[in-house]
Amino acid sequence: MGKFIFITGGVLSGLGKGVLAASLGYLLKARGYKVTLQKIDPYLNVDAGTMNPYEHGEVFVTADGKECDLDIGHYERFLHQDLSASNYITTGQVYWNVIQRERRGDYLGKTVQIIPHITEEIKRLVRKPLEESGADIAIVEVGGTVGDIEGLPYLEAMRQMRDELPRGDTCFVHLTYVPVLSTTGELKTKPTQHSVKELREVGIQPDLIVARSHIPLTPDARRKISLFCDVPREHVIEDRDLPSIYEVPLALEGESFPAKVLDVLSLPSRPADHNAWEGFVGKLRRRSDTVRIGIVGKYVELRDAYISIIESFVHAGAALGARVELSWIPSAEVEESTDVLRDLAGILVPGGFGERGIEGKIAAANHAREEGIPYFGICLGMQVAVIAFARHVLGLRGANSTEFDPDTPHPVIDLLPEQRHLREKGGTMRLGAYPAVLAEGSRVREIYGKEEIAERHRHRYEFNTDYLERFERAGMRASGLSPDGRLAEVVEIPDHPWYIGVQFHPEYTSRPLRPHPLFVGFVRACVGR
Repeated sequence: MGKFIFITGGVLSGLGKGVLAASLGYLLKARGYKVTLQKIDPYLNVDAGTMNPYEHGEVFVTADGKECDLDIGHYERFLHQDLSASNYITTGQVYWNVIQRERRGDYLGKTVQIIPHITEEIKRLVRKPLEESGADIAIVEVGGTVGDIEGLPYLEAMRQMRDELPRGDTCFVHLTYVPVLSTTGELKTKPTQHSVKELREVGIQPDLIVARSHIPLTPDARRKISLFCDVPREHVIEDRDLPSIYEVPLALEGESFPAKVLDVLSLPSRPADHNAWEGFVGKLRRRSDTVRIGIVGKYVELRDAYISIIESFVHAGAALGARVELSWIPSAEVEESTDVLRDLAGILVPGGFGERGIEGKIAAANHAREEGIPYFGICLGMQVAVIAFARHVLGLRGANSTEFDPDTPHPVIDLLPEQRHLREKGGTMRLGAYPAVLAEGSRVREIYGKEEIAERHRHRYEFNTDYLERFERAGMRASGLSPDGRLAEVVEIPDHPWYIGVQFHPEYTSRPLRPHPLFVGFVRACVGR
C-alpha cells in the first residue's frame, strides 16, 4: 500500500483545492513518484451527470465513461495522464453501495450505521484508485468546507485511516483563506484559526496549512497561523493569487511545498525537472497576437460550465504564440440578430442540452458557413451545424433534432437506437472513449495526422445517416465514422476556410504540454483569417 495525502478546505468554498491537488500531483510526479488523484464530492448525487452546469459547472467525462466534477479535468491536465471512474466519489455512490449490500443481506442482520458501515465503504473507495494504479502516492481532495455536515463521514474515515496506517503513511493538508481587511490592508488569520479548530474537533490535526491570499503572507501572519494552529512555521505555505493556474506549481515549488509533504510521508524529496512546464508558462507570458473567438452557448454566464474548452484554448494559444480572447455570447441573443457575431475571427458552439437558445446556435453555425468564418462545433455544436446545413443548403424545411422537435419532418439528428427505451437519465448516455476512422484526404485526417482516433463522448443524439448521401452531394462530408461505419463522428465542409463539427468532446483530452490538434488547427485558422 502506498501513501495518502488528504486535502481539506476551510473558511469558504471555491478556494482552489482542485488546483492545489493537481499542482501537488504534478510536483510529486516531477520527482519520479507515481501519483493518482481522487475527488470526493459530498453530494447525494451518484455522479455529476444529472447536475445543471449552473449548480456545479462543467461535467467532465473520463475515458471509461464516468461523469465527474470538473476538478478531475484539472487533475488530468496537470498530471498529463488519464484517470478513471474510481478517481471520483460521491455520497450517493457510497450510500448506494451500502444499501445494495444491506438488501442482499451482506451485513448478516446487523444495524447498518454511519460508523462503521459508511466509513468502511468510504475507506474502501479511497484505497481503490491507489490499488488499481499501483501508485506510490494517492492525493485525495475532500470537496466542500470543513464544518459542512455532508463532509463529516469522510473526515471521520480519514481520521480512522491515519490511526490504522503506519505513521508516515498519511499527510493532511488544509487549504484556508487569509483575507485582507480593506480598511487597514492587514492580513487576518482568525478565519484560518477557526477553520483549523473545526478540523481538530473531528480529530484531525493538519500537517501543513496552505494559506490562500491576494497578497504575500507576512512573517507575522505565518507566525500567528503556526502558533494558533499548532503547525511548524515552515509548514505554513503561501498560495497567492496568480495570473494563471499553471503558475501555481512553480510558486508552490518556491515554497518547498512538495519537499515538506514528502518529509511528512517519510519519503526522499528527489530533484525535479520543470523545464517543460516552465517553458509552457513562459509561452503564456510571451503571447503576442490576440485573436477573438466567440463562444455561443447556453450557460455562458458561468465560465466554469466550459472550463475544459477555456483551458484548451489556453493550451492551443500558447503553442501558437497567440492570446485567445473569448467573447461569451448567449445563444438566445443570436436568435434576435446575428449582429452580435460581428468582428469575430472564429465561432465555437459547445455541447449542451435542452431547447432554450437552440435556434441561436443554429443561426450561428449558418452565419459562420455563409460568411466564411472558421467554425468549430462540439457535440451539440456539430448537430446544429448539420441542422443549419439541412435547412439552408438542402432546403429541408423544418429539419431539426428529435430532441427539440419529436415531430420534425426531417429528423437529421435523431436519438441513438439503444437510447429509445431508456427511462433513467443518470449514466445512460453514450459515455467515454470511442474510436473513429478518419477519411483519407479530409481536413480532420490532416489535422490529427493519423487514420484512427479515440475521443470521449457524452450525448444521446446522433447524425441520422439516412440523410448522409444528400449532405455529401451538397458539400458537407462525414469525414470521421465509427469503425462499423454506422455513426458519423466528424463532419466538415471542404470548400470552407475551416468548418468542422465533432460529435465527441476533444476538450477533455487537451493538455498544457500536448494541446489538442483540433483546437490548435482552429486557432491557427482564426489567426490567419
